[in-house]
Amino acid sequence: MSVDVSALASALRSGDRVALGRAITLVESLREEDRAKAIALVQATASAGADTHRIGISGPPGVGKSTFIDAVGMTLVAAGHRVAVLAVDPSSARTGGSILGDKTRMARLSREPAAFIRPSPAQGVLGGVAARSSEVLRLCEVAGFDIVLVETVGVGQSEIDVADLVDTLVVLVAAGGGDELQGIKRGLLECTDVLVVPKADGENVAAAARTRADYAQAIAYIEPRHAGWHVPVLECSSTEGRGLAEVLAAIEAHRVALIDSGGWERQRAAQRLRWTMTALQEAVRRGLQADAGVQARLGELRAGIESGAVAPEAAAAELLAVFRGGA
Repeated sequence: MSVDVSALASALRSGDRVALGRAITLVESLREEDRAKAIALVQATASAGADTHRIGISGPPGVGKSTFIDAVGMTLVAAGHRVAVLAVDPSSARTGGSILGDKTRMARLSREPAAFIRPSPAQGVLGGVAARSSEVLRLCEVAGFDIVLVETVGVGQSEIDVADLVDTLVVLVAAGGGDELQGIKRGLLECTDVLVVPKADGENVAAAARTRADYAQAIAYIEPRHAGWHVPVLECSSTEGRGLAEVLAAIEAHRVALIDSGGWERQRAAQRLRWTMTALQEAVRRGLQADAGVQARLGELRAGIESGAVAPEAAAAELLAVFRGGA
């Protein structure tokens, strides 16, 4: 990819959507030769995003995340916001490919000039987000989107990594599933800022009300991740529009409460440190894969590892020693 980083950064700041698409393609590239340019681009735009509200949307598969985002996004656009959506899709463990179909379920929002939807493959990363989600998020902010919605893969309890990306985490829970409190479990609930029961319409109204009551009772025993904030439990219908105003009011109330308490910048600072460690781990992984000495020794150890004669932990320690010796 031939990229002029300075020109691309300038185009991003002007809100050029084509430039945003190119920039995201660059940072998501798996090509080693693209990585240096991607890092330079992210550094050139590092100060952006202070006023952007980053909102995570999580929950189990089939709960209605994409439909919810379509409805919420349209409401935000109508209120004058520019909305970016990062939709993370699961990748195949065998081929690495992704369907990237979330955008098709956001039919209205995808046609809005003030909205930008970018599906991203998870590429084997656990935690519900993609490998470059933090970088893509910041690029959207540079391009002038003041609200960024991050839709997670939808794998349940492991989806807590999104809490390290966003200011407010909204978790959707299914109504009438018969085992709702086991559906996402404590790990994700402890990171939740706003809890929502969607699809509260038609024959599902009574079930949604019961589920809301169950969660309201359960969440009272879980300490919220932000001191002084009491997690609201709401219900809504994305197709009928009922309850969306209350959900958005709760999200805004959380943003104001964070800013007023000083928690906004403390959380952002902690997230930057975690992103740094994640980037460091990724750099070490790439370094190990590219190191000729490590790969040669791995070839020598492979048969022993596969047969069980060499413990994986011992092999890892030896490979790390080879890497350090060559560094």
